[in-house]
Amino acid sequence: MKTLFSRAIVYGLIILFGLLCALPNVLPDAVSEKLPAWYSQNKLTLGLDLRGGSHLLLEVDTSELVANKNPALHEQIVRDAVEQSLEVVRRRLDETGMVEPMITRQGSDSILVQLPGVNDPNHIRELLGTTARMTFHWAANEKSALLGKIISVQGDSPGERYQLEERVALEGKHISDARLAFNQETGEPVVNFKLDNEGARHFGDMTKRNIGRALAIVLDDRVVTAPVIRSAIQGGSGEISGSFTSASANDLALLLRAGALPAPLKVIEERTVGPDLGSDAISMGISTGVIGALLVLAFMVGIYGRWGLIACVGLAINIGLSFGVLSLLGATLTLPGIAGFILSVGMAVDANILINERIREETRRGENAITALRAGFQRAYSTILDSNVTSLIAISLLFLFGSGPVRGFAVTMAVGLLISMFTAISFTRLVMEWRVSKLGKQPLVISGIKLLDRISENTIPFLRARFFGLIASAVLSLASVFLFFSPGLDYGVDFSGGTVIEVSAPDVGVADLRKALAQNNAEQEKYVAVAIQEFGAEGHYLMRLPMQSAEDVASGGSVQAVKTAVLAISPDAEFPRVEMVGPRVSGDFGDATILAIILAGLGMLGYLWLRFESHFALAATLTLALDLTKTIGFFALAGVEFNLTAVAALLALIGYSVNDKVVVFDRIRENLRLSPDKPFVQLLNESITATLTRTVFTSVTTFLALLPMAIAGGSAVSSFSLPMLFGIVIGTSSSILIAAPIVLLLGERRLRKGKTQLHANAEVAQREIDLLP
Repeated sequence: MKTLFSRAIVYGLIILFGLLCALPNVLPDAVSEKLPAWYSQNKLTLGLDLRGGSHLLLEVDTSELVANKNPALHEQIVRDAVEQSLEVVRRRLDETGMVEPMITRQGSDSILVQLPGVNDPNHIRELLGTTARMTFHWAANEKSALLGKIISVQGDSPGERYQLEERVALEGKHISDARLAFNQETGEPVVNFKLDNEGARHFGDMTKRNIGRALAIVLDDRVVTAPVIRSAIQGGSGEISGSFTSASANDLALLLRAGALPAPLKVIEERTVGPDLGSDAISMGISTGVIGALLVLAFMVGIYGRWGLIACVGLAINIGLSFGVLSLLGATLTLPGIAGFILSVGMAVDANILINERIREETRRGENAITALRAGFQRAYSTILDSNVTSLIAISLLFLFGSGPVRGFAVTMAVGLLISMFTAISFTRLVMEWRVSKLGKQPLVISGIKLLDRISENTIPFLRARFFGLIASAVLSLASVFLFFSPGLDYGVDFSGGTVIEVSAPDVGVADLRKALAQNNAEQEKYVAVAIQEFGAEGHYLMRLPMQSAEDVASGGSVQAVKTAVLAISPDAEFPRVEMVGPRVSGDFGDATILAIILAGLGMLGYLWLRFESHFALAATLTLALDLTKTIGFFALAGVEFNLTAVAALLALIGYSVNDKVVVFDRIRENLRLSPDKPFVQLLNESITATLTRTVFTSVTTFLALLPMAIAGGSAVSSFSLPMLFGIVIGTSSSILIAAPIVLLLGERRLRKGKTQLHANAEVAQREIDLLP
């Protein structure tokens, strides 16, 4: 009892700490304001898909920087340019006064910018896309003409050009401050700038020596102004005038204060979510998650009674601790993250089901309560560990190769699974031991579904149908391969590239939209192919634009053209969602997806090879391949969009499917150790029958957890929830009907190979004996 008490104190303190970490997420603002900032701010950050905002992925174009440079130096040049660009982007966004912009490096040469609350990032796109490299050049004269170092630079007006000295008279990096001002004589907007000490001294000397010459101020290879120097300018300040508006002058001042970019930034991906769409996503995620959790809780209590209630309390603690850990990590909660969390809730029950079923088996053998409890936990532990490790392999690869919301899915699911292992071996065991301590030598009765109990009492000859099952599975997988090619998958913009624009335009029909777009194309003398379909409620439409060139993606011209055309006929139109993916990003997504799936398969093959024997690992991998092909066929047949969320579903299914097989394989391994001389077919049938209840129960709980999301989640999560439901059914059936037959075939092949080798070795030995004198 002392041990029980001490563990209760330790586990209780850990759980209390985790729940206190999660508490700021649910406290009202009035209460949070009275708490210390370090505590009240320890909460999850909502992703842009939940609170609205824009996401820009910018590529640092270093082609000019590395041109004619030693290839060995390219890596360092690119790294330095990206780091400097990160700092400049951060300063520019800070100067705008924007709230909580998130700026992070992504990949080797890209920068991810997330802008909460920004529904139209066009202005930010322009600010970040301007290099803002400012230089001062003297106008060319006879002396510079003789030296031949003259450049021709475009002026501010069309057709206007300036002949300037190529030599830079003063670098813009010496500008220490720049502000919007107004010319006292004309009232026109101008930019007043100040130079640092070195720049002021040099500026004074060069203007003193060049009175009467024009000094051109060049911004990004365009002359902004070229005033004639009338006298030496010693104060270290000056004025930039031109055809400015107040807004453009203010932007120029901002750019000069923030500094120039070392290389141009090009937008290669843009995603925008309106605040209303984000709030709807939160409401949907919470409601479907709560309903799914309640279904799981009701199922557990209905099956196991008060012992199921203990599992439910453990599950509630698991949810609280998961939020606490995610808050401590400073994680960002996204819509796929909510989906991953809901899935982890369903899978977290698996440990409790394994433990309860093991305890019931020990009780049926006549063990008393304490012995049955200890044996049940001990026997279930290795299975729980193996099954969760295989799932974590797939999740870790999803984190490594995914991006943005998909990484959020991986993080929430990984945290949920790890916390579930802790609660199963700490809280659940602690409470069960406390309850059992009062029973003494009485048997521990855990209720179950009597029909399944009666079925499991006698060994079911599953292997009799092995050939039929394998042939049917192979035919379905082969048909799925054909479906992959025709009609093929409905690729989302993540893989196909292009643009998706969600439009809310009341009282406007599809025909009106097509007419407006055609008229806009004619006026702009360009053609933008747009596919329009009704989407959701009346007055909502989804517009799809095919892949544009990298230049068009960088400028956002096609999106602006479509918005202009829609607003012309519906001034109150709104654009709740915009997704634009360039050719480079879509290609990277495709490569990363294939690599992640291959590595997930190899990682699990290696782990199972280590923990089991080679034929078990190969059987799991082959069964997994059959499950995946059928799921791909489901995508093609059902017309579900294949996007990054679908990739998350595939990798989650890899983990879930192998998780299921590991439980069966673990029982086969255990029975092989207990009865090595028993016929292998009989042993396989007994193992599948013994784990049948657990397999069915775990699948039902996971299915129930995801079912509300599949029904009410809408298009935002349909690419995840629908394939997951299908995959659960396929994975469960293959665990019972496909994996074991493959183990049998590979085991028999291995046995025949061993006997052949043994026979060959015997013949060699006999020949050696015959040769002896």
